[in-house]
Amino acid sequence: FLHWSWFIVAVYQIQWRLGRYSSFLWNVLEYLALFAIVTMHELGHSLACRQAGGRANQIVLWPLGGVAYVDPPQRPGATLWSIAAGPLVNIVLLPVLTLLIILSRFSGLVEAVPDAYALLSAIWIMNLLVLVFNLLPIYPLDGGQILRSLLWFVLGRARSLSVASLVGFAGVAGLVVLALYSHSIWIGVIAAFVALSCWRGFQSARVLSKMDRLARRTGFSCPSCKAAPPIGAFWVCGLCRNAFDIFESGAVCPHCHARFPASRCVDCGRLSPTQEWATFSAFTPPL
Repeated sequence: FLHWSWFIVAVYQIQWRLGRYSSFLWNVLEYLALFAIVTMHELGHSLACRQAGGRANQIVLWPLGGVAYVDPPQRPGATLWSIAAGPLVNIVLLPVLTLLIILSRFSGLVEAVPDAYALLSAIWIMNLLVLVFNLLPIYPLDGGQILRSLLWFVLGRARSLSVASLVGFAGVAGLVVLALYSHSIWIGVIAAFVALSCWRGFQSARVLSKMDRLARRTGFSCPSCKAAPPIGAFWVCGLCRNAFDIFESGAVCPHCHARFPASRCVDCGRLSPTQEWATFSAFTPPL
């Protein structure tokens, strides 16, 4: 999807770079090429997430880049692959674009169509900048999420997110200094976005930490993330709005007696048939 603000900024950016080429059509192609690179980057995330068994059904392009809404399985390896695949696309593009530039020089494209060569050179630079920027270890950029995934193997999912968020705040300070030094409103907007994401990540880490300390019910596990459900009233009936423990009550609300053929995991948020949660045959929820 294209966010509505993408079109407004597209007009501004194309007008701002007029004069670089002999025709404004080349400026249009340059802007479209940038977001073609961004789209391929986000497709890398999405396809890797699906390969790991996760869900990825939406990509949104907006003025600051793109966002792939990926939901990988709650495992560090699956998360790491889903995030690292984006920058890997840019790494693969680097030698391809380099070869095209070399061939264009030998073919005489520089003299024949200088605008085309200038565009190709701009695409090479844009791809490199997308790669370098995303690999900065600042949450929620790819580099920060890769750092979090690597720490997950050692520190667990809650503490790894907390550390990555704190490192991200340090990166925000650097971005603010850079924005003031360069008088760039765009870097300031990016800094604000990153700061908000770091704060949300830190708050999520606190919630995950509390979840990790909860007592867990044996004999059941989420079919998606394999986490055992917590013991307690963490499920809410959609009819009477009362909280209850869906596994203690046999998938039946104890207040209004509504039946629940599917249960949502409080860890990964995925909805799965209740009978698939059982790790032994004794649990037979009502149909």
